[in-house]
Amino acid sequence: MKRVLLFLISNLVLISLLNAQESLEQKAQEPESISESIFNDENQKKLHFGGYGQIDYNQPLDGDYRQNGKLDVHRLVLFAGYEFNSKTKFITEIEFEHVSEVYVEQAYLNYQLFDNMSVKGGLLLIPMGIINEYHEPPSFNGVERPNVDKNIVPTTWREIGLGVDGRISAASLRYQLYIVNGFNGYDGAGTFKGSNGLRSGRQKGAESYISSPNLAAKVDFFGVSGLKLGLSGYFGKSQSTLYDGLDKNDDDAQTMADSSVIGISMVGLDYRYSISGFHTRGQFIYGKFSNVDQYNEFTGQDLGESLLGYYAEVSYDLFHNNASIQNELTPFFRFEQYNTHNSVVSGMTANDAYSITELLFGFAVKLDRGAAFKIDYQMYKNADESKFNSMINMGIGVWF
Repeated sequence: MKRVLLFLISNLVLISLLNAQESLEQKAQEPESISESIFNDENQKKLHFGGYGQIDYNQPLDGDYRQNGKLDVHRLVLFAGYEFNSKTKFITEIEFEHVSEVYVEQAYLNYQLFDNMSVKGGLLLIPMGIINEYHEPPSFNGVERPNVDKNIVPTTWREIGLGVDGRISAASLRYQLYIVNGFNGYDGAGTFKGSNGLRSGRQKGAESYISSPNLAAKVDFFGVSGLKLGLSGYFGKSQSTLYDGLDKNDDDAQTMADSSVIGISMVGLDYRYSISGFHTRGQFIYGKFSNVDQYNEFTGQDLGESLLGYYAEVSYDLFHNNASIQNELTPFFRFEQYNTHNSVVSGMTANDAYSITELLFGFAVKLDRGAAFKIDYQMYKNADESKFNSMINMGIGVWF
């Protein structure tokens, strides 16, 4: 009886071991969901998280009228990056604006083709100016981003495309070159207008469509200590839904579709220079459009023929020479001018309300590289106004 019992027990143990081995092999072959694989030790070493955000208070000032201020969780952006291997990475940013609006700000796959060249594909930031690529709140002065970057560039400008990013170390150059979809200029109504230029035409990767590809490029020079110089370019045509399903033999439909499109040529120059505690930066952006007269006539809009914006800024860290103080106290001044009706087509009158001059005085207290309190006094007026309006802005900016 004991022998029979030992035989049965030994067989049960053997069967259990075989089943366990088979189960492990089967589990190893089964695909894992993200909720399972995210906890793998290997993944934990390759998955990276970060983010940035800003909370603002804007208070208009007026000698004759009382105005309410605005308090806003302006943006909160969550970053996630994953390294598949030493050459392949995926990078994405999810942005929450004004608490209730959700956007994908970046989402692209990066593959290192050579030591000094990578291929990128996905939702990409257009390399125009400074802020469009480097827009984390502690990295710029002022509570709000410069309005040149909002109304002229227009930040945050991103589209879906493919291209290369690399360096020529011997010449101290970084280059970027991308083929992307263009602005949505017409989707049943015209989106471009004089008040904000191209801004309303950003597709942002949200069910974007393409009727003709566009080119975005930038070259940065970093061969002088403390100095960075950038030259940007963007060239192509706006997109139009009227080309979708267009009969190639229908000349009238072709003419109508062509009237809903503008040609876009944009160039930008920017600089950043730092020495000791002194910092200065600035940029110049110019955009020239073609076919504007037909576009305005077809859509009923008031788009200008060109837009222009520039600013220059200086700042100084008062604690730079005091090794006992780890924080930064940086007063700054910025002069800014931008005009979305820099020039207009024949027969059209430029709207002086679209030509804005701004002066900004303020300072930032940096508790760390990624944490800052900011306050500034903003003066602004358009070409129709004889005196400046003013506003006080306060906020916090974080980046981690």
